[in-house]
Amino acid sequence: MLPERIKYVWLTAALTLVGCSGSIGTRGGGGGDDVVNDNIAKSLCVVDTPIRRLTRFEYNNTVRDLLGDTTGPADVLPPEEEVAGFNNQAAALTTSDLLIEQYMKVAEGVSARAIENLASILPCDPVADGEEACATSFIETFGRRAFRRPLTEDEVARYKGLYDWAVGDEGPGSFEDGIQVIIEAALQSPSFLYRAELGAETRVEGDIVPFTSWEMATKLSYMLWNSMPDEELFAAAERDELQTKEQVAAQATRMIEDEKARDPIQNFHTQWLLLTHLDSVTKDASVYPAFSESLRPLWKEEIQRFVEHVILEGDGSLQTLLTADYSFMNEELAGFYGDDVLETVTGSDFRQVQLDPARRAGLLTTAGLMATHANLNQSSPVFRGKFVREQLMCDTLPLPPNDLVIEPPELDPTKTTKEQFEEIGSNPSCAGCHSLMNPIGFIFEHYDGVGQWRDQQNGKDIDAIGDVVATEDIDGTYDGAVELSYALAESYQVQECVTSQWFRFAYNRTVTPEDSCSIEQLNQEFTDSGYDIKTLLVALTQTNAFLYRRAVDLDSESAGGAQ
Repeated sequence: MLPERIKYVWLTAALTLVGCSGSIGTRGGGGGDDVVNDNIAKSLCVVDTPIRRLTRFEYNNTVRDLLGDTTGPADVLPPEEEVAGFNNQAAALTTSDLLIEQYMKVAEGVSARAIENLASILPCDPVADGEEACATSFIETFGRRAFRRPLTEDEVARYKGLYDWAVGDEGPGSFEDGIQVIIEAALQSPSFLYRAELGAETRVEGDIVPFTSWEMATKLSYMLWNSMPDEELFAAAERDELQTKEQVAAQATRMIEDEKARDPIQNFHTQWLLLTHLDSVTKDASVYPAFSESLRPLWKEEIQRFVEHVILEGDGSLQTLLTADYSFMNEELAGFYGDDVLETVTGSDFRQVQLDPARRAGLLTTAGLMATHANLNQSSPVFRGKFVREQLMCDTLPLPPNDLVIEPPELDPTKTTKEQFEEIGSNPSCAGCHSLMNPIGFIFEHYDGVGQWRDQQNGKDIDAIGDVVATEDIDGTYDGAVELSYALAESYQVQECVTSQWFRFAYNRTVTPEDSCSIEQLNQEFTDSGYDIKTLLVALTQTNAFLYRRAVDLDSESAGGAQ
């Protein structure tokens, strides 16, 4: 629909916003002023705010809320690079000609579907109000929602020019075609694809500036909904009522109670728990005859429903996430768990079920998580121990030697998995790292490679005893994952790790030394709340790192070239 040359120029304007580091513009001042401003920024825990591009997940949610498109159009785009465990990090920002072309094709599809029900997206009646006036009204109202801010007069004129081209002699010709061109072009604009949150003009101290209310509405919505602001947020921005901590907290509290809060909560836990590949987990049927492909979506739904219930409907605590003696299952999944489920479950609908508290406790003993962190034909003490160390304790484990061939041992019908991996851990070249992982993994040995409970393996009793060392507060010997889960739930190291994980996910960047006072503030809020996740989410909107940024200066060409 839109000429190729126009589409390419329109979207490549985004490149003018993006430097090698992913930040926008340059900081003003120089010499001694820079030193003073650096010291002020450090004292207030304010850091540079990098530019962000919408992830595929966020793009899909945004066009859903903007145009009612639920087809997941961004799924065809290349997967984002993971940085610090998450795929929404500004440090992973890259652009290529191929990606630009793919954005064009996605925009073409979304815009074509949008005009199939044109009346639902128009703020006016083109017959009663006139096509010209209605087109201008659409540009202003749609643009405000798509760009998450009011359009400038120049932007309105630019989109009106595209409309005029579309309905003129050189274009397709109809009012519908003109609206489609507007949508197609807007979805390729850096103002839609990127979050360029530059801050207000008024400086608080040194070169520290608050965000505008429009920018704050966007920050809140993409943090708490992974999508665009709703009308209530837009209205608050219009009134400039997103300037105080209290105003921001009030909106955050409201937003967490909205259904759309389920999206980022699930997104976070999928990535934090390393479950992004759960949909493709496969197992050796000769070893695990209970496994079938139909289990994968059931494992995924169990974890999703459990997490949503605990955080949004239950007590919201980290302790419950790690120690609950209940879960959510349907008849098929309950049958897979067998005696671990203490009640009869019938039908295909999921419901809350009571579990054997001696066998199951919270997230870490769910079959889906255990199956994901296992091998094709055996459990994996290495994967499971590494998972606990890195994801729950935020430990950084040393890399294996470059010349080390990493592969699981061949199945030995005379030995248990623990016996085989104890032999691997005794290798001097491996012992340093495996002594930190394997003993934790051994504690999960009652769960086989598909997460089913087992008391024996190859005719031998399961030994699920492991020594946990080199932690801040839970060193000791543990017998089974239930006991370990309770210890992890009370661990300050784990609690602070969860804060850091949420910080990285919510702020779309890694933790820096300058963030120390923000992290301290968040840890204290989390502790005071009894480790309530919803309280932590609101607290994430109350730090100086979220509320302020360091000012940037944009030259007139860069500032006006990317609309």
